[in-house]
This record gives sequence, structure tokens and C-alpha cells, in this order.
Amino acid sequence: MADQTALEEKIAHLLRSVDDLSDIIARQEGEIDRLNRRVAMLMQREAEREYDAGDSVPLADQRPPHW
Repeated sequence: MADQTALEEKIAHLLRSVDDLSDIIARQEGEIDRLNRRVAMLMQREAEREYDAGDSVPLADQRPPHW
């Protein structure tokens, strides 16, 4: 009986750990989405700034020199 109780306790702890990790992943997914939107917004702003400055092609749209 003691073995069964110990196994039940381990399973309960594992289930809690899985739930905690799931919550962490969900929060991180939201944070990554927000950061991706911010980076896209900043890249758009920089491309517009470069275009307004009179550069022919915004740097964000140019191929790197090694291509």
C-alpha cells in the first residue's frame, strides 16, 4: 500500500509540473508574439525613415553584400 501511495504522490507532483510548464509556455508564446509584432513595427518605421531620407532602397529590402 505504501508503494501505491508513493506512486500517487509522484503522479500528482508530475501533473502539477506539467500544468505549471504548460502555463509558462502559454505566457512565453504570448510574449514572443508581442515581441515579433514590435520588431515588425520597428522595421517598418526604419524602412519608412530610410525612404523619407531619400535612400533609393530601404536597407531592410536590400540583399546583404554576400549574396
